[in-house]
Amino acid sequence: MEGHVRKRGSKWYFSYEASNVDGKRKRIERVGGRTKKEAEAALRNALLEYENAGMHFQPAEISVADYLDYWYKNHVLINCKPYTQGSYEVMIRRHFKPALGIYKLKALTPSILQEFANEKYRSNIAKSTLYNILGALSGALKYAVHPCGFIKDNPMQYVKRPKYDHDEGQQSHVVISTQDFQNIIERFPLGSSYFIPIMIGYYAGCRIGEVMSLTWDDVDLDKGTISISKNLIKHQSKWYIGTTKTKASTRTIKIGSSLRDALRQHRKLQLEHRLEYGPHYLDQYIIPEPDPSSRKPRKRIHLFSASETPKGAELLKIVCTQESGKMVTQDIFKYAAKVIHHSLEIKFTFHSLRHTHATMLIENGANIKGVQARLGHANIQTTLNAYTHATETMASQSVEIFESAAKQNLS
Repeated sequence: MEGHVRKRGSKWYFSYEASNVDGKRKRIERVGGRTKKEAEAALRNALLEYENAGMHFQPAEISVADYLDYWYKNHVLINCKPYTQGSYEVMIRRHFKPALGIYKLKALTPSILQEFANEKYRSNIAKSTLYNILGALSGALKYAVHPCGFIKDNPMQYVKRPKYDHDEGQQSHVVISTQDFQNIIERFPLGSSYFIPIMIGYYAGCRIGEVMSLTWDDVDLDKGTISISKNLIKHQSKWYIGTTKTKASTRTIKIGSSLRDALRQHRKLQLEHRLEYGPHYLDQYIIPEPDPSSRKPRKRIHLFSASETPKGAELLKIVCTQESGKMVTQDIFKYAAKVIHHSLEIKFTFHSLRHTHATMLIENGANIKGVQARLGHANIQTTLNAYTHATETMASQSVEIFESAAKQNLS
């Protein structure tokens, strides 16, 4: 785009052609200063501002650090859930800016990014963590291509993810044996703060945030169902009730007698604790607060005793509580996970319960579509990739099925 300067009276003016409006040419003219040099400088700044649509930086000169701040403010805070916002903030601060922040955005090449990925791999970072970091970086640079138009191509598409040994890749796929599960329940029996979360994870295959956000309104012991409609999330050290991970994660799960009996016993014990503690029993309430990243208010959880019941707040009849009534959160459950892992010497994360649940279903002939719906996966490929890995039981079943079919064909 070209412009012109001219003198009128004692002042110099600059002008340039803007985009047509209703098919008619539109020309912009402004005072540029008292000298031709000042007018030419003002013209250059005006053209630059016009081309960049009012941005306060030049896309060609922006650093990776500044671009990441721009991406976080204009995309992450607007479109992502609080938990995801927190994860991206940590990645930007701990990983992206220290290693890549000094580069200009346009100077990022596949070789620079490949070196970044390889260095993270050599630091013995977990496979899932590394792949999450690289996925987030790819998403950030994809946004720079479109809709921003800051760069023409996403250099992350040419980066190869470092390969991990097979054993390393399967660390999160821990199946808990029946005996190990019995040992866990003996360590954390009925009356423990961790008994019901463990039982729901094992017998229903729910995610930890789904379990911790369950309320008694979600449980129908007569019909034998649990409704998953929300998620417990942490943002800046505060707890909120949020939406499920995906639309498919909102579901109703059928439960059997083992979990139904455990829930009945737990509810009875919960009522006894409420009577015992009296006005000192703690309840969780939702109090909406403004959300700067959304037009909808956030549902923040507050803790009050029975004698301090706030007006206008929504009571949450939480299923997974401690003796005092305080809800069990993901942070509180970390204690149980450490005990199981170190004291009982069982490889364990809460996700192990979900993975065990799915694996047992598949090993015993459950329909894969049914497993997908039960787990709340949006895509059946996720179920196939994560839970149908080969096991000894599956291998034995395959042999038995073939042997039986072969004998029938021979007879």
